[in-house]
Amino acid sequence: MKTINEIFRLDLAKKSLTGIAIGDAFGDSFFRETELVEEAIYNKIIPETQWRYTDDTVMAIPLLKSLELFQEINQDYIAKEFALNYEKESSRGYGPSMHRKLMEMKVSSNWLAISKASFNGEGSMGNGGAMRASLIGAYFHDDFDKTSEQAKKSCEVTHYNNEAIAGTITVAVATALCTRMLLGEKITKEDWLNTVIDCTPESDLRYKLIKIKQLPSNYHIKTIVSALGNGIKMLTQDTVPYAIWNVYHFMHDFENCLWKTVSGLGDRDTTCAIAGGISIMNTSNDGIPKLWINSIEKWEESVFYKEN
Repeated sequence: MKTINEIFRLDLAKKSLTGIAIGDAFGDSFFRETELVEEAIYNKIIPETQWRYTDDTVMAIPLLKSLELFQEINQDYIAKEFALNYEKESSRGYGPSMHRKLMEMKVSSNWLAISKASFNGEGSMGNGGAMRASLIGAYFHDDFDKTSEQAKKSCEVTHYNNEAIAGTITVAVATALCTRMLLGEKITKEDWLNTVIDCTPESDLRYKLIKIKQLPSNYHIKTIVSALGNGIKMLTQDTVPYAIWNVYHFMHDFENCLWKTVSGLGDRDTTCAIAGGISIMNTSNDGIPKLWINSIEKWEESVFYKEN
C-alpha cells in the first residue's frame, strides 16, 4: 500500500505528465505549411487537430510507472517499457535513431550497450531524454540531488551523452522549482533561473542557459531562436535552452507560455512538451484552458499506461 507521501508525489508527477501531453499535442498541431502556421499563431487559433500526443508523452509514461512501482527510476524496467510501447504503436513520431534503439531493446536487455553505441560510443545528444523528464522533478521536488540523479538515470537508457544528460537534469530541476512554488515556496524568477543553471552540469547547454539572462521577453522570437535554437537540430542543447527561456518569462501562465513556445517553430511538439511539463506545475487550474484539458488524448486511459 502506498503511503500518503507517495500518493502526493505521484499526483504531482501526473500533473506534470498532463502538462507534457498537452504541450506535446498542442505543438504537434502546428506542423503545417509555415505561412498557415504563422497566421494561426498570430491569431491564436489552433489548427484543426485530434489533440493526439507523440512519442514525447509515450516515453514519459514509463517513467511515471517506474515511480509508481519502485519510487525511483528503474532503468531495466523503463527500457523494457519503452520497447513494449514502441511495439504497440511505432508511428508516434519517433526519430530515426529511436526506431533502431527500441527495436534492439525489444530483443536485448542490454540497453546500456545500445544507448552507448550511438555516435561512435559517445551516445546521442538528442532531446529525447529531456522531453520526458519534467515529471521526475515534480516527484522529487524537495531534493535537487535526488532529482538530478534520477533524471540522469532516466536519460542514460536512450541518450548516454553528457549534453543529453545535462539537459535532462535542467528540465527536471526547473520543474522541481516550479513545484516548490506551487506548494507555497517563494522563489523569484531570477533565483529560479540561477538555481537551474547552478544545478546543470558543465556543458555547452549550460552556457546557453546563462545567455537567457541577456534575452528579455520583448525580443523578437526569431532573435531568441538565433541565440538559443528551437529544436530544429533535435539536439538537447538546441532545444532545452529555448524551452527554459519561455518558461522563465511565462512560468505562471501555462497558456501564454505554450503560445510563445510554439511561435519559435522548430521541433515544436518537443519544445512545447518540455515547457508544458514545467510550467503547468505553478499555473493555477484556472490558467489551463478547459478546452485543452477536455480535448487532449488521455494518457491515463491509453494502452501505454494501462497495459504491459
